[in-house]
Amino acid sequence: MKFEETYLNDNILDALYDMHFDEMTPIQERCIPEILDGYDVLGVAQTGTGKTAAYLLPILSMLDDGDYPRDAINCIVMSPTRELAQQIDQAMQGFGYYLDDVSSVAVYGGNDGNRYDQELRGMRLGADILIATPGRLLSHLKVGNLDLSRCSFFVLDEADRMLDMGFIDDIMKIVQQLPKSCQRVMFSATMPPKIRELAVTLLHDPVEIKIAVSKPAEKIHQSAYVCYEPQKLKIIKHLFKAGDLQRVIIFSGKKEKVKEVTRQLKQMHINCDQMHSDLSQQERDEVMYRFKAGMTDVLVATDIVARGIDIDDIRIVINYDVPHDAEDYVHRIGRTARADRDGQAITFISDTDIYRFQQIEHFLGKEVEKTPLPEGLGEAPVYVKREKKHNDTRRHGRWHSKGNGSKNNQKRKNTHKKHSSDQSGK
Repeated sequence: MKFEETYLNDNILDALYDMHFDEMTPIQERCIPEILDGYDVLGVAQTGTGKTAAYLLPILSMLDDGDYPRDAINCIVMSPTRELAQQIDQAMQGFGYYLDDVSSVAVYGGNDGNRYDQELRGMRLGADILIATPGRLLSHLKVGNLDLSRCSFFVLDEADRMLDMGFIDDIMKIVQQLPKSCQRVMFSATMPPKIRELAVTLLHDPVEIKIAVSKPAEKIHQSAYVCYEPQKLKIIKHLFKAGDLQRVIIFSGKKEKVKEVTRQLKQMHINCDQMHSDLSQQERDEVMYRFKAGMTDVLVATDIVARGIDIDDIRIVINYDVPHDAEDYVHRIGRTARADRDGQAITFISDTDIYRFQQIEHFLGKEVEKTPLPEGLGEAPVYVKREKKHNDTRRHGRWHSKGNGSKNNQKRKNTHKKHSSDQSGK
């Protein structure tokens, strides 16, 4: 389906034409009409499916067409990380190129006083869209810099990552400041029980849209070492002994492990850097600049880099530990084999992670090639297959879809009726 087949307004369509955006992705095709019609939406889709456009385009279109207050924050977009907030802000600048009357400001921590002053000026002038990380937004709310009582749209992006990072309490404090009439959109790559509970709390009779997680690109050569924890650094030393280290990312789920691996690599005289949540925003920017510019060969990182960071020429991704689930595995190894390039993904499977990796293999629909340990590293754990129990409970499906009963048909917001009638004559 093409963007021009929706009732996005002409200014949005002109910007998309300039950006060579023509066909919608599945998540965009299913979300954009629902958001334009005023429904709360729960979107389940992995990073890289075009979900930023799926919520920004209809909201921008309505803000440009509608009679929204000029001196109010009309939309809040919540992001779990500064990096994603910056990317959403960049997308906003492109999509909103022809929207002279729609403004935005990005609000996130780790900046100097000048940045804080810029945020404050933007909010006081009544920026239509506020893109923010939870901590920074909450700090502005606490000192009275923000009034969300007239906000018309609230977007919670990467809700599962918010949960992992401990932001849910902050999110709930922010949501309490929103009017009940505020249209709400929530996106998550996964749908664990706690995320579903959050959706029930935040959303009003939502339309649930689920896009299946894509399998990794065929160009990614996947392999794994079954090993004990102390053997992992020795495997890395073996892999790197040839000296061809350009464009490598090593992922670990814990920042303490990232710091330790980086320290060990530097002792091996590996040109490496680290990326984790303890770094300031300036430090993160410098690390990413050096890596993208080829000044650093190896980046050791937590999952903060697995989602939403576009680096097209990564040759090797190493999972220092097995990700929590198949979605995280796909996100991590998806950093390589981009832009029609080949790539390699290597996972270290410790004796305690064997069952978890077997669940990932079940999702992939195949066994990942197991590479024998390098000579001299000793014995490896036995990769014992564990059968999946037959009485596993299935995950809940959609609790509701558009058209299921009269209650849903009443959900169209009065504030958006004008937009629909205006567009009917296009």
